[in-house]
Amino acid sequence: MALHVRKNDSVMVIAGKERGKTGKVLRVIPKKSRAIIERVNMVKRHTRARGPQLPGGILEKEASIHISNLMLMCDKCNAPVRVGRKILEDGEKVRVCRRCGDHLT
Repeated sequence: MALHVRKNDSVMVIAGKERGKTGKVLRVIPKKSRAIIERVNMVKRHTRARGPQLPGGILEKEASIHISNLMLMCDKCNAPVRVGRKILEDGEKVRVCRRCGDHLT
């Protein structure tokens, strides 16, 4: 299944309690259609101590967010945009910005 976001993309959250926040995609989980975004959707996890190197306590970490709640940020437009796909002359598939037509990396 082709998803419109990939690792290291810059995205904006468009729905939910984190709406309006932007961040970098750290990880994509295609089977669940979810992604983990840097410093977005932070949750607290209570962990047990695992020896002197890993003390217990309350850790804050990013939780996953559904891909349908994310829009890709275009570097040229500096805005959240819809994504199109285009096949170049050499047969390579690229993602393009629907607003300005620029290639997305």
